Amino acid sequence: MSKYAIIETGGQQLRVEPGRFYNIRHFVSLTPNELEQNTKILIYRVLMIRQESTIKMGHPWLKGAIVKGRILHSCLEKKITIYKMISKKKTRRKLGHRQKSTRFIVDSIFLNGKEI
Repeated sequence: MSKYAIIETGGQQLRVEPGRFYNIRHFVSLTPNELEQNTKILIYRVLMIRQESTIKMGHPWLKGAIVKGRILHSCLEKKITIYKMISKKKTRRKLGHRQKSTRFIVDSIFLNGKEI
């Protein structure tokens, strides 16, 4: 917990630490056929980095900050059930949806070319 970064990817912000894995809905820069196992990724949209008691914040992103990682696998999220009913019309419709997501692991965090 002494070092972590806050990144922006897939329309959400994540607090990431080296050596941990995370699920993300989609990577903006990768096409679906590039989402293969052990594909190396670089994330440049780093909002904040904390190392021990030092905090560096960007406006909006930190210059020279990179989070390196690799894709573990693609998976499907838990199924969401959508139930629509129009009262007094005897109309009912039940649908389901499973969101695609990608699991990736963070290998290291770099700031100005140096690993923190």
